[in-house]
Amino acid sequence: MSTSVKPPLWFWVVSAAMLLWNGLGVMAYIADATITADALKALPDAERALRESRPAWATAAFAVAVFGGAVGCLLLLVRSRWALPVLVVSLIGVIVQMAHAFLIANSFEVYGPGGLVMPAMVLVLSICLVWLARHARMRGWLR
Repeated sequence: MSTSVKPPLWFWVVSAAMLLWNGLGVMAYIADATITADALKALPDAERALRESRPAWATAAFAVAVFGGAVGCLLLLVRSRWALPVLVVSLIGVIVQMAHAFLIANSFEVYGPGGLVMPAMVLVLSICLVWLARHARMRGWLR
């Protein structure tokens, strides 16, 4: 039986905080996926058109990104070596989702420059999570 090294306190704090962050992402996905027709009608025309034109694969990428991030953070907290591949898949979901939003759908026109803040944070934090899982694996913190 192999022995693993105990992670430092900051690892637990960051992993738990990122689980909460990804939990907010899961809630955002559920709200997006279950939006009612009345709520959709209440949106500005440009935002409604953007949502209605989104292909299923972009919505699936959103789901992979947030659920993968949440599961990956849970795996970090239980110190599983599977955290790294799950968080890599989540990052791929983020990249696909953002590629659709900003390269295909041109969300920038609808949301303006302020609409780049959250996607940039999501991308940076997803990259940081992959780095954390890789770092934890190399340090022997994951089993």
